[in-house]
Amino acid sequence: MKEIKKVVCIQCHSACRQAVEIEDGRLVGVGPDMDFPKGELFSTIVRSCPRAHAITDYFYHKDRLNYPLKRVGARGENKWVQISWQQAMDEIAGKMKVLIDRYGPETIGTTCGTGRTTDEFRTRFFNLLGSPNIVGQAEICYGEYLALMYAVFGWKLFPVVQKETKCTLMWGGGGPRYWNALWKNITKAHKEGMKLIVIDPRGIDATRHADLWLRVRPGTDCALALAMIRHIIKEGLYDKDFVEKWCHGFEELRERVEPFTLERAAEITWVPADKIRQAAELYATSKPAAMTHGLGIEHTVNSMETLHAVFALRAITGNLDVKGGDLFTTAYPDIIHEQEIELIDKLSPEQRKKQFGADRFKILTQEGFRMTQEAVPRVWGDLTLNRSSQFQAFAHAPTFYRAAITGKPYPLKAILTVASNPVVTYGNSKLVYEALKNLDLYVVVDFFMTPSAQLADYVLPGTTYLERPWIWAYAMIVGSERAMPAVVPGQYERWSDYKFWKGLGDRLGQEEYWPWEDLEEVYDYRLKPSGMTFKEFMARGGFAAGKGGYKRYEEKGFGTPTGKVELYSTVLEKMGYDPLPSFREPLESPVSSPDLAREYPLILTTGGRFLPYYNAEHRQIAQHRKRYPWPKMEIHPETAKSLGIEDGQWVWIESPRGRCRQTAEYDKNIHPGVVHAQHGWWFPEEPGEEPSLHGLWKSNINILTDDEPDHCNPINGGWPLRAFLCKVYPCKPEEVWEGETANVG
Repeated sequence: MKEIKKVVCIQCHSACRQAVEIEDGRLVGVGPDMDFPKGELFSTIVRSCPRAHAITDYFYHKDRLNYPLKRVGARGENKWVQISWQQAMDEIAGKMKVLIDRYGPETIGTTCGTGRTTDEFRTRFFNLLGSPNIVGQAEICYGEYLALMYAVFGWKLFPVVQKETKCTLMWGGGGPRYWNALWKNITKAHKEGMKLIVIDPRGIDATRHADLWLRVRPGTDCALALAMIRHIIKEGLYDKDFVEKWCHGFEELRERVEPFTLERAAEITWVPADKIRQAAELYATSKPAAMTHGLGIEHTVNSMETLHAVFALRAITGNLDVKGGDLFTTAYPDIIHEQEIELIDKLSPEQRKKQFGADRFKILTQEGFRMTQEAVPRVWGDLTLNRSSQFQAFAHAPTFYRAAITGKPYPLKAILTVASNPVVTYGNSKLVYEALKNLDLYVVVDFFMTPSAQLADYVLPGTTYLERPWIWAYAMIVGSERAMPAVVPGQYERWSDYKFWKGLGDRLGQEEYWPWEDLEEVYDYRLKPSGMTFKEFMARGGFAAGKGGYKRYEEKGFGTPTGKVELYSTVLEKMGYDPLPSFREPLESPVSSPDLAREYPLILTTGGRFLPYYNAEHRQIAQHRKRYPWPKMEIHPETAKSLGIEDGQWVWIESPRGRCRQTAEYDKNIHPGVVHAQHGWWFPEEPGEEPSLHGLWKSNINILTDDEPDHCNPINGGWPLRAFLCKVYPCKPEEVWEGETANVG
């Protein structure tokens, strides 16, 4: 018997609507959900997605985690015994009680990934537990973007490219493989005459479509933005009416940008002055204009200041909440939103203050979250329940991991990891490894065994998006059916992360706060304001959105303390930070570290996305590895030849912190002084036990990156992943391990 289930794929952030085909209880494949209101938008994306094509290989992979495992050998020895869920949960909860009694609940922490799970329940569990120590990728991802957006605009903006859009500025990525639906709209509008500006050190896919490409030196984006602002102001191209009525601190911003002439910016950024001028003028005079970016800005040490400058560009050109520009998102009102589920008020003020890094990196902490939100309800009212605080109230990850090693400022003794592979995906992998090895209790819930999971005491099988229902109420609400069972007797027994957190909560005195037996009951509860059950909601299409509009600030102003866009941020000032954007030279660069640059002459940037993988996932899938077997480092051909490096050859990439190996890929579009290395690489086929840990140390670029707190962004604590110094040299034949070929180009 055949049936079709409607789901939302969360294997990346595009969240594509899919129609899943089931035949006789077995997953056959996925295609686009053409019944969805925007089904046509997703149709080509789903049909061309290699992860969608490989979904049966992924779901039925022989290495999927199926039953709970308990470590029986030394940590990292890859010796396990299968146990029941009952035993696993009883033992984990018992060990947590012992640690809490001795050190307090703050000694328990958790790491999370990027959107594979229902993280509002993780936050609920930890708020009830009394621990403020949740860490994730917020400091180098969307969390810092949101936090500063609330501080500057009092709500969150999203570029909505339409036929009216005259110009789109893409800064640091944001094209295909990031937000695919947005990219499709951009390419459609571009064909109809919209202008496209791309700012990126690399010749990414989007640059092939660009009318203007600014190849900025990694880590100098803030100087570029400040120069664009200066030129727009100097030439009178800013929106004078909007600035006068709705911007706070314009004169202070004018003074701040004055030193950043086109010529000075060209010297700093390596972008010719005339190109900076063209970009500023094209963006300022093409109305309405939209602006989107990837994560290139967030991965630099100057990240928050750069975002502040980029936000100021959006504001002074008057492209806010206008059709074809950057719109304030609107939450669906008839649902109980994530923030209420999180129970953030259950964490006491005393425990909030214990959050790792809260005294220094304030904006992304529990207290910082409250400060950025303080004025928001005046404008947005009850819709502020949709604020996704789990992305904006994290502990500082570098401080978190150091506490597991040093016990300072207090000991971190246990970590619960769900759908996350921190020893690969966080900066400074050597330190993360040492921290995980030093724990009294480490628990991992995931879909596959990973290098991080190999260091755990318990490894538990989680459910994918196909095995659980789902509701996501972020700016709009989308629902997802359970397509496949989570338990097949004799074959597998996987738990949703909700069931995991509920199971621990019930054992640790939180029973009254976990009244729902499963996620469908939770979603029935959350949908009560709409008058629908979850099944009824899905039967009606599984989608609802709030009522939008344009220029809504004209009625109540902006949700900031001044009621205006805060070019001069009173929120940052109150936290003790510079209220205006400022440029700082990268910590390692030919300018700031000329002596170091003599030994490490190349600028290293990392982290660009590439299909078919997503972050550190999907390396097990045979068809993906056949298509993309080895990691690649992009290097200019002339630079490579001067170093004796052939196209496709294995090379060492070395920084002052270590070295790893990737294959060289000639790229004539990258600056001769810059190389780009891929992130997220490990090799599931390699031995799981120490010292291999599935090839953790071979090609993992985070061996080279730095997370020293003194080197992090001073406002949010983000660790730099780009704009380091490195050197590159060929591997010797004996350094290429068995199974590789010398040239895989």
